[in-house]
Formats: sequence, C-alpha cells, structure tokens
Amino acid sequence: MSIYAVTNPATGKVESTYSTASDTQIQDAIAKAHHAFSGWSTSEVAERAALLERIADIYESRAEELAAIITREMGKPARQAQGEISIVVSIYRYYAKNGPKFLEDEELEVASGGKALVRKEAVGVLLGIMPWNFPYYQVARFAAPNLMNGNTILLKHAPQCPESALAMEQIFKDAGAPVGAYVNIFASNEQVADIIADRRVQGVSLTGSERAGAAVAEIAGRNLKKVVLELGGSDPFLVMEDADVARTAKMGMRARFANTGQACNAAKRFIVDSAVYDEFSKALVEQVETIKMGDPTQPDTFLGPLSSAAARDGLAAQVKDAIDKGATVLAGGKPVDGDGAYFEPTVLAGVTEEMRAFSEELFGPVAVLYKVDGEEEAVALANNTDYGLGASVHTADHERAERISRRLEAGMVAINEPSGSAAELPFGGVKRSGIGRELGKYGMDEFINHKLVKVSAR
Repeated sequence: MSIYAVTNPATGKVESTYSTASDTQIQDAIAKAHHAFSGWSTSEVAERAALLERIADIYESRAEELAAIITREMGKPARQAQGEISIVVSIYRYYAKNGPKFLEDEELEVASGGKALVRKEAVGVLLGIMPWNFPYYQVARFAAPNLMNGNTILLKHAPQCPESALAMEQIFKDAGAPVGAYVNIFASNEQVADIIADRRVQGVSLTGSERAGAAVAEIAGRNLKKVVLELGGSDPFLVMEDADVARTAKMGMRARFANTGQACNAAKRFIVDSAVYDEFSKALVEQVETIKMGDPTQPDTFLGPLSSAAARDGLAAQVKDAIDKGATVLAGGKPVDGDGAYFEPTVLAGVTEEMRAFSEELFGPVAVLYKVDGEEEAVALANNTDYGLGASVHTADHERAERISRRLEAGMVAINEPSGSAAELPFGGVKRSGIGRELGKYGMDEFINHKLVKVSAR
C-alpha cells in the first residue's frame, strides 16, 4: 500500500492514492538531477532569475486551484491557503530580483598584497524533505534560493501532499526549467537514507519534527553531507504590564490559531505579567470565542481541521494529560465529535513542569497561559525550553523590548507584533529548533561553495 495519499481531514475520506517510487525510479531521479547540474550551474545568472519570475507568474495565475489542493490535502482554510500562495510568489520574485546581487564576487583585503575574492558557486544536487503544514511555502524557501545558486533539486514532500507536490513539479516544467533541475520523488524513508548517502547528492534540507531532523542529521553526518534543519518550536509571546492588552490579545489569537495552530513559529506560550494577566486572559478568551471553525472550503472559516485524525488524537492526549494533572481549561479543551479531524480552539492555564504541555510542542489550536512577576521571571520562563525558534515581546517601552530581545534564546524575535515570515527576512532557530537559515540573503549562503580566488602580488 502506498504511503502517498490524499485523506481529506475535513471528512476523513481517502480521495486519491499515489505509488511510492521504485528504487529504479529513485536512481533515475538522482541521475537526472546530477546530469542537469553541469548545465544549470554554469548558466547565466539572468537566466536563473528569469525562470524564477516565470514560476512566480504561474503561481499567481493558478492561485485558486493551487489553494484548493492544499485545503483538500491538509485542511488549510481557503483564505489562508490563498495567503500562502501570495507569500510563495513574493519569495520567487525576491530571489529573481536580488539573487544576482547576492551572487556577486566579494573582494577581500589582503594583508600580504595581491588580490583575493570569494566567488559563490553551486555545490550540486540537493535533497529537500518538506512538511505538510505549508505545502507550497516550505518548498519555495528551499527551492528558490538554491535554484538561483545553480543547484538542482530533488524534492520529497510529505506523504499527505502528493497533489501539491505534483502541481509544483508541473509549474517548473511549464516555466521552462531544464529537465532535472527540479525533480519530485515519492520516496520512502528507507529510500531517503540511500539518497542522502549517494555521492551525487551534496546536501539535505529538512523542515519537520525534531525526531525526523535527528534521524536525517545522523545519516548526513555519517556521509559528510551538510544539513539545514528547521524543526519544532515552542515560541513565547511575552506580554508586559504596559502592553496594549486589547490589541495584543487580538494579535495573540491570530498568532496562535492561524493555520489551525499548525506552524512551527506560532505563538504557543503566552507569558503574561501578573499586573495584566487577568485582563489579558479574559481578552484572549473573548477573541478565541469569536473564531469561526468549520468547513475549510468556506471563505469565512478561520479554523479548519487538523491535518489528520492522528494529529488530532495526539494533541488530545497532550491536553488530557495537562487537565488530568490539574491544568485549568479557559476555553475549548477537547476534540470535536464526527468524521473530521477537528479540535476546539483551546486555552489552558496552570500548566506546570510535570505536564507534557510544558515541555512538548503543541502542534494545534491550543494556547497556554502563564502568569509571571516582572521581566526577570518572564525571560527565565521564555528560555526554559529545549526549543529556540521565534519569540515576541509586547511592551510600550522600546528600550526594554530591545533589552529583552537580546536575552531571549531564539533565532527570531519580534517586537510588538507576532513572529512571522517574509521573503527578505532570515528564518531559523537555535537549540533543538534547528540548524541554518532560510530566506533573505542568508538563504543563499547555506548550500554554496564560497570559493577563494587569490592572485599573487608578483
């Protein structure tokens, strides 16, 4: 039985299945990408930029049908699915515009005389292992900068996203990408291990769970391959006593519950100063109670189903563990009866260290509220996690916000706005949230040969 299938999480019905690739097909895919590399890596930079522009144009022209695919595959509400297409377009256009500049030679000062420069060159075939929660966006932030670099791509998508995977491969074909520059593969985990070990493959980028990241990093390490890993998060959302509570609660609701809470950099832990805790918790619960949950195909739905019944059940177990050990439910708290993978938008308080919800990532529509006394306690709690992806600080005192931002153990900190993503901004974390950066100019520096060229003074 194939692991690649579309199971609509709003209904629980399997709508289509796709065959897992044979070992021969995997070898053919690697050979195709390897063969394409020699031509693509030496192509004119302007040619690569033009391809990315054409890709962006096609995404725009097919936005409605592309959005409908991921609504069916993983339950993303229709408007949010359209929003994902928009950021994908911005990523391809960003690298089309700025990629040539990022690839320019960098001259160095040479103490001993002569001249030296760093030339940026492609490294070869790369494997991308992508998740289901943002099926197009996650691929774009890996593929766009690396195609601009002149690398070629093997793309293994999540098993529940075969239709969006095929739709993206078709976009590259229709945009005129060289054969082998971007190859979709429906690979098994065992085949992935063999792909990483293949001498023709020079690196691997994974966005996914901490467990998957550790497994991929182990294989890559044994084979001396570079990795970029974007893993889990338990992002703190710090609310200080001078914050605009009503505005911050409204932002907090969207920062937690967009994409049904299934985002690595979603606000997950609301750390609130005791002076405004009661006011904020009341305001946040009021915001949560306005959430429209239901059919993700409808334009007014904000909260759709989780990606699968397994995801719903896993989240339910984490929440039940917290409740059984004394946590307080301020809103929601349980899965919704029926065939779909729905879970009530939930707010928990009183979560303590012996509960799974304290240390584990809650990948779904569950917010956890913590009460703290002052800045020191807020920062200590924010940093009391194995994760370090994003964080946000909400205060009217900009000097304090800057001070707190320097103390937070995170790869990204937002001040008076939720942690987000944009084509020009680097994305990535520290600690167990991953290795490396994507997007911005830093996204082009991960899989590239910074070749030194030194000319003698003589």
